[in-house]
Amino acid sequence: MIMLTKTSGEKFLVNHLQIECIELIPETKIVMMNRDFYLVMESVQEIVNRVADYNAKVQDIHRTVTINEDPKPAPGRGTAQRPGFRR
Repeated sequence: MIMLTKTSGEKFLVNHLQIECIELIPETKIVMMNRDFYLVMESVQEIVNRVADYNAKVQDIHRTVTINEDPKPAPGRGTAQRPGFRR
């Protein structure tokens, strides 16, 4: 979700995955997948940067979780395979 500002000055959150396109009409018009739209004060470049920043944060969280996972079995646990499970 990214924070944007309507032309009325009201701030709101948008699910960036639901944005279908962004039009420049001189305002910035965000068209959603359900065909609703919002006129916002931010430029296209600002919106793209916010989406990129949000995605980078999500990837960093995923990367941290992946790096901190310990693939070795805990001591005292066998390595017997479960039925239908292959390594």
